[in-house]
Amino acid sequence: MGGSRILMRPTLWAGCVALVSFIIYALTMSPTVGFIDSGELATVAATLGVAHPTGYPLFTMLGWIAAHLPFGNEEIVRLNVLAALLTAAAVFMFFLCAHRLVSALGQHLPGGKKADAWLILSASAGGTAMLAFSETFWLQAVAIEVYSLHLLFLGTVLLLMLCARDERQPVYWYATAFLMGLSFTNHMTTVLLLPGVFYMYFADGPRDQARWTVLAKSAGFFLLGLTPYMYLPLRAMHSPVMNWGNPTSLERLFFHVSGKQYRVWIFSSPEVAVRQFSYFLSSVPAEFAVVGLIFGVIGLVALWRFHRKTALGSLLFFVVCLTYAVNYDIHDIDSYFLLAYVCIGLWAVCGLFAIAVWSMRSVAWGRRWIPVAAVVVGIVPVVSHYESVDESKNHLVEDYTRNMFASLRPGAVVLSFQWDYWVSASHYYQLVRGERMDIAVIDKELLRRSWYFRVLEVRYPWLIEGSRAEVDAFLRELNKFEHDLPYAPQVIEARYAAMIRSFIEKSMVTRPVYVTGEVESRYTGSLQRIPEGLAFRLTGGDGGNVPPSLPEFHIRPFARKGRLEDMIWRLYADAYTAMGVHFRKLGDMGKSQEAFSRAARLSVGDTGNSGGSR
Repeated sequence: MGGSRILMRPTLWAGCVALVSFIIYALTMSPTVGFIDSGELATVAATLGVAHPTGYPLFTMLGWIAAHLPFGNEEIVRLNVLAALLTAAAVFMFFLCAHRLVSALGQHLPGGKKADAWLILSASAGGTAMLAFSETFWLQAVAIEVYSLHLLFLGTVLLLMLCARDERQPVYWYATAFLMGLSFTNHMTTVLLLPGVFYMYFADGPRDQARWTVLAKSAGFFLLGLTPYMYLPLRAMHSPVMNWGNPTSLERLFFHVSGKQYRVWIFSSPEVAVRQFSYFLSSVPAEFAVVGLIFGVIGLVALWRFHRKTALGSLLFFVVCLTYAVNYDIHDIDSYFLLAYVCIGLWAVCGLFAIAVWSMRSVAWGRRWIPVAAVVVGIVPVVSHYESVDESKNHLVEDYTRNMFASLRPGAVVLSFQWDYWVSASHYYQLVRGERMDIAVIDKELLRRSWYFRVLEVRYPWLIEGSRAEVDAFLRELNKFEHDLPYAPQVIEARYAAMIRSFIEKSMVTRPVYVTGEVESRYTGSLQRIPEGLAFRLTGGDGGNVPPSLPEFHIRPFARKGRLEDMIWRLYADAYTAMGVHFRKLGDMGKSQEAFSRAARLSVGDTGNSGGSR
């Protein structure tokens, strides 16, 4: 009897679902650095730096602990495991949310009171699995990103609100407020929770003096939760190797935490909103392997009929999230839909439970098999999404970064803005792993930010000192732009270009200087570009007659298509094409034809025995 009661504990079931989720997350986890911000975030965590806006201080400190634990062969593996653990912990919280939702819904559904604990638990398990293995949710678990911790906060805050609704104890609102503050120090989209939280708070009882008192006390707990923000200026004062924004003053701290540099992409035009909303509508069925979306619609209808306050609160979360996300003009928007996806996932739990209750009333064998079927439903998105989410064999960024390093001569200076493909990752391999420390990697687009020059002064003081006059002239104009003072765009651009040309010309005296293909010719003037591997070495005079080699790039096969994956194959193909053109100019038709042949194979992602990879 006692053993049976233990088996019926929601926390035990939540732990089992979270454990299974973690195992599958670990099987699909990236073994290395990934695209976009992965390398930067890993570097910030491993070196206690300052990340790109909005800073993510709490994630950074947790990441530092994880990066220095004694397991795994290197820091990036430990940080990717941290992402899997945090996302699995979020699954644990979402199961408890689901259990409370269906338990309350069962009190109102026709026949729901007769639903035994096994049905409630199994529907919660199946529905939570549909959320845990929805595509974007799952992706947060396979590589380092701040959204894994964000999901944990979302699940915990929603659970505490449901506890406050059921238990009517102020302590739950104090805990909610404190965790909301902590969540802000991880990701600013926590602000999207506020309208729904306030609605749930005031919908939970009369607006009397006691309720306002609890709200006032909660504000104190919220402010306490914000204290990790103190990390940003304190750490920036010590000039860490990654010091994005250099938030040492109140102004810089505010600009950094508020994401000032990203505002230009938010609520920019109705066309953006229409495009992003269309993308959401077209992608959401596949997000939940269709079946989850069907259950979600049914669940929302059931909540609306039988638990309207909860339905309104969840709709408020959904609408606020969607309104913000569709007005953000970026490519990788999916993670900004996470709160909306969470709402759909929790509605799906309710829909699964409602269907299960109806089935048990209608089918003679329902009591035995419907709970089993409810759990099995959770397997559908696992099967549907495994291939599209699996990162366990994805070494594309690591290989591209190391191939780029191999392309550069000792002591090289390279200007690039291929952040998503290797510049971000180069920080990890140089500053954490200590590889190719002789190379100066300069992000051309970050040169448009005043704080970046402090980073360059720490890492490459010779670069700034050699072009001090040009740097100072540019920064005087840039200061006007950053502080909303009258400025002349053409003057800023002219001084920006003059500064870059100065970097190149002064460095070329003692170092080989490279650019990657996307760097515009107006910044390199009359200098010739000689293709060397994945970059172009800049030369003057007759240096262009020096024949380049025809390298073989080390690329481990990864067949999956995608915007970022396709682009990295294109970058390889473009490099071989440039070499083919150069060999043709030099009259070496054999090497020219071989380079064009390799370009053709790599343009379609062929990493077989092509002779262009190994």
